Amino acid sequence: MKRFMYTSALAVVAASAGVGMAQAQEDCGSVVIASMNWQSAEVLSEVDKFILENGYGCSAEIITSDTVPALTSMIEKGQPDVAPEGWVDLLPDVVDRGIADGKIVSAGPALSDGAVQGWWIPKYLADEHPDIKTISDALDHPELFPAPEDPSKGAVYNGPQGWGGTAVSEQLFKAYDGAEKGFVLVDSGSAAGLDGSMAKAYERQDGWLGYYWAPTSMLGKYDMVKLDHGAELDMDQWENCITVPECPDPQPTDWPVDSVETLLTTDFAERAGGGVMEYYKARSWSNDTVNALMAWMTDNQASGEDAAIYFLQNNEDLWKEWLPEDVAEKIRDSIN
Repeated sequence: MKRFMYTSALAVVAASAGVGMAQAQEDCGSVVIASMNWQSAEVLSEVDKFILENGYGCSAEIITSDTVPALTSMIEKGQPDVAPEGWVDLLPDVVDRGIADGKIVSAGPALSDGAVQGWWIPKYLADEHPDIKTISDALDHPELFPAPEDPSKGAVYNGPQGWGGTAVSEQLFKAYDGAEKGFVLVDSGSAAGLDGSMAKAYERQDGWLGYYWAPTSMLGKYDMVKLDHGAELDMDQWENCITVPECPDPQPTDWPVDSVETLLTTDFAERAGGGVMEYYKARSWSNDTVNALMAWMTDNQASGEDAAIYFLQNNEDLWKEWLPEDVAEKIRDSIN
């Protein structure tokens, strides 16, 4: 694809900042940023790299990692310096201990509305049937979601075996009496199979009901509506039955939102200077923003670096709120 060209950061910064930038460089120094192996984390790490280098004079390097090794290494070895998209609920005890021991700090949510999982239907179907707002409402209408192998039954599309969300959906299917209401739970076989079932239904304007999550490029490309669970979150039920496949009698409960935070080593937080920390405390975006950006990445076969420039060029109203005006001006100069 066409690469997105932008002005040399060094030339712009040198011309516009002078001695002040030299001081920022001294304060910030080198920073190693962990880019997890999925699109949203990849582009967020590139956004951070661009802003830290062009706005604060840091010397930034991105390394590819994953949640468990990156966060564990930050706590035990003090590297990498930053995990822009840390899914802390995957390692709650480890993260809590790292914070308590003064090894890492949280700058706050990377995703303002958290990572969301649940059951979804297409917006066109929700608009046609405004009475369908909850999982139970949808399960009252198997005729709207015909199963591929037996159209006399409704279908709930599930993720592939081995996913945590797949196991949870199996328990929720029991909790909401899916089989008794005339539905079958369809094993998608793979992530591609799940995506394909949604895309096929959407392109044909057919009914579709199934498990999915955000942020994802699919929800940026296809306008889907997450169904309400019609129940409050019961953490005892969630932890001891919904997430336990052997539990024989699951009950309806909401699906908890996963906390996705930006984590920094304490060493970097202390040496980077107050400006960088204020940026990280302010820097947060929504699932809708990330979904749309990931869809653009997929459609254009774009890298995280390309997507970071695209985001900065097209979303100034959002990112300028993360930065003081003098830093925001450096970013404007660097992308134009």
